[in-house]
Amino acid sequence: MLEVPCERLSHGLDLDLPVAATAGAAGLDLVAALPINRPLLLPPLGRGRVPTGLRLALPPGFEGQVRPRSGLALRHGVTVLNAPGTIDGDYRGEVMVLLVNLGIDPFEVRRGMRIAQLVVAPVAAVVLVEAADGLADSPRGAGGFGSTGS
Repeated sequence: MLEVPCERLSHGLDLDLPVAATAGAAGLDLVAALPINRPLLLPPLGRGRVPTGLRLALPPGFEGQVRPRSGLALRHGVTVLNAPGTIDGDYRGEVMVLLVNLGIDPFEVRRGMRIAQLVVAPVAAVVLVEAADGLADSPRGAGGFGSTGS
């Protein structure tokens, strides 16, 4: 099990640390660290940045991915706008979640509400190298955007 050091910020001290909902879950549930008396109202097509009250120190070679919660998406049309949001390994600021309401009704984000999932995954260090003789062919070729079927 990978241990990731974290820090609870002052506005998140009373909130539980994110945990996986089940033993087989890939993500940890992130919660909203909004003031108790100031929920965030997302109108239809509205978006907002929601604090989590957490800072992370991801180990070298890892990234954090902020992903939508399927229940919020299904029931309310609320999702993570830049899904997956990326937390770079060297970022030490507060983890924020950019939510968007694609539903037809306003949606209220309240303190302690589970708003997204955090998946920590390995990431390869990459350097692009220009191919002097072009790229090798592949069976797929340049087909994209539905070229392999509907």
